[in-house]
Amino acid sequence: MDLSDFPTFRVAASDLNGQMRGKRVPRSYAAKLGDGAVRMPLSALNLDITGADIEGSPLVFETGDADGILYPTGREPMLLPWLDCPQPLVPMSMWMEDGTRFDGDPRHALEAVLDRYAARGWRVMAATELEFTLVDDQGQSLNPVRDPRSGRPVETCDILAMAQLDAFDPFLTSLYEGCASMGINAQTTTSESGAGQFEVTLHHQDALRAADDTWVFKTLIRGLARKHGFAATFMAKPFADDAGNGMHIHFSVLDKTGANVFDDGGPQGTGILRAAVAGCLAAMPGSTLVFAPHANSYDRLVPGAHAPTGAGWGYENRTVAIRIPGGTPAARRIEHRVAGGDINPYLIFAAVLGAAISGIDSDLEPPPPITGNAYQADLPALAGDWETAIDRFEADPWIARIFPPMLVRNLVMTKRQELLMMRNSPADDHWKTYLDTV
Repeated sequence: MDLSDFPTFRVAASDLNGQMRGKRVPRSYAAKLGDGAVRMPLSALNLDITGADIEGSPLVFETGDADGILYPTGREPMLLPWLDCPQPLVPMSMWMEDGTRFDGDPRHALEAVLDRYAARGWRVMAATELEFTLVDDQGQSLNPVRDPRSGRPVETCDILAMAQLDAFDPFLTSLYEGCASMGINAQTTTSESGAGQFEVTLHHQDALRAADDTWVFKTLIRGLARKHGFAATFMAKPFADDAGNGMHIHFSVLDKTGANVFDDGGPQGTGILRAAVAGCLAAMPGSTLVFAPHANSYDRLVPGAHAPTGAGWGYENRTVAIRIPGGTPAARRIEHRVAGGDINPYLIFAAVLGAAISGIDSDLEPPPPITGNAYQADLPALAGDWETAIDRFEADPWIARIFPPMLVRNLVMTKRQELLMMRNSPADDHWKTYLDTV
């Protein structure tokens, strides 16, 4: 895509909440992006969920709100199909004046984790499954989406129903077309267990590209839904009495020859796979804040609600947090099932893959795999509330092995500010903050 064909285009990077922060620039910038033409305050990647500065952040007054430099990530420009006027997006990441990575950029956190795999001559392949809910937000309360054919609210689930796909065919068709135009390889779409809830699976590919796709895909979903007259949300629990939205990550690791290091030729997987599982389990309680980053997230993480609340694993078991799917041994992989749909893709990829490589580095062995209902097992628990999750994330030694100190500090300050804000806001109004942001 030639950016000079458009009067303007967008440049944006991800903040800690996964929000796009950037600028709209004229076509004259196209030739200057690689020269550092776009500058932006470092603090722009450390805003709260409403877009406000973090009080007391050293990135603001203490340093004079200094600029960083946005450079292209290398991802090709993407035309944004939800806009009425054609306009491309160039994904960016934040760098320091001296040419080093800005440690507060969540994409760089993932790159640093992937560097640990690369040092072994390994490459991580990953895919995501994302759930979202279509809703009607036209009034003062959040309501079920209306069936475009009848105008009546969709109030019941219709698991794997073709009729539900038919009802929203124009939207889903435009979604596939939008993905194709943006270079996102969308796979299957299914009707899920919530009213107006769908799941889309993205292609298994290089992990950094998978995270990039997931980040942009969430914005695409929200934009296209608005264009079709309703709203789409990745809130972990849009309705108290209905299914929550989750996001599962599948990943495998290839060596220099392209062989899967998790494959032992049978269904059990290698010792490397088990060490990766053990690392994911060990880091899980301290990582709860990444899996459940918002007040609404904890409405989903309750026992018996089809969202894992304990650190357990098993083979072909969908009640566990870490599942080893069946299938051909050459495709042996790990499925991490904890996160809500409201996550920052870069942080969740970094947390999961960072835990796995840390487990491998330490040659850990997991406990025996769980058979049967993991919700009834006595397992190490995830943080049960937002405040506890923030405190654990700040102090947990596993988190210190995965994330740079600056990012840990910035995320903790952000979430403590949001915690106070949400405590001072009626719970029934929280959706107004989260609907279009998470």
